[in-house]
Amino acid sequence: MNIFKNFKEYQSKKPLALSLGMFDGVHLGHKYIIDELKKVGSENYLETAILTFWPHPRFVFNPDEDLKLLNTIEEKKFLMEKYDIHNLFVKEFDDEFRNLTGEEFVRQILIDQLNVKYLIIGYDHSFGKNKSGNFELLQKLSTELDFEVEQMEAINIHENNISSTKIRNALLAGNIKTANEMLGYPYSVSGTVVHGKKLGRTIGYPTANIETESIKLLPKKGAYIVEVVVKGQQYKGMLSVGTNPTVNGEKLTVEVYILDFEGDIYNESITVKFRDFLHEEIKFEGLDKLIERLDEDKKLTENFIF
Repeated sequence: MNIFKNFKEYQSKKPLALSLGMFDGVHLGHKYIIDELKKVGSENYLETAILTFWPHPRFVFNPDEDLKLLNTIEEKKFLMEKYDIHNLFVKEFDDEFRNLTGEEFVRQILIDQLNVKYLIIGYDHSFGKNKSGNFELLQKLSTELDFEVEQMEAINIHENNISSTKIRNALLAGNIKTANEMLGYPYSVSGTVVHGKKLGRTIGYPTANIETESIKLLPKKGAYIVEVVVKGQQYKGMLSVGTNPTVNGEKLTVEVYILDFEGDIYNESITVKFRDFLHEEIKFEGLDKLIERLDEDKKLTENFIF
């Protein structure tokens, strides 16, 4: 997959089948679009391309909003590469770009610079300054500018449309299985293992403290069954998102106890994949009660089938 940060880097004049959007999560709704993109690309001898934006436009328009994303930019690139897209454009959402009207964007970018011959958009997608670009505009321009346009229907699970917002809400409610079902894969968080208070090792449950990217969405505070990837190896784990209220902690931390694992992994990058919700964050009356609950969680984790 070729990755371009701006359109000037792209020199090819091969015609493209392209879809555009944030693709946050690269979920099953996005996969539906990508599968159609690859199909029409193959049928019409077109290279495939995704045009996405970084940072998220909401960071630009609402800088005070505490928006968290399902993917970092590197995670998004990794997920896209798995789908065998030929070209990925990661366009900076700068002042010049965001001030293009919908029609200017189509004429100047999609047609003049990228030579798009087939355009696919999602069921609710709009683009351009003041959201002036939509499916109706694309239909109007397609004949004049010689391209085809297709609008995809929403994908439903349990009679609910899949969307990045709904996946975020599910994660924030601790509904891991629902979120994973909409994503089509286990939600994951990656980060570097850093030093913590080392309380876990004193009670028989040494944990790895994970420093995550600030824009990455963390699920609801609580305990989870996770799959842990360390140095290419996979393990079961019990993960806590919270402030350690039993010992009067204040800072939000992500800590994972890795089953059947020993070794120094400080400064290592690890990934945790959320598989199920165990329970809410609890303030126990003492360490003995905490250990009892950890023992119960460990049994549940050992018996969980990935």
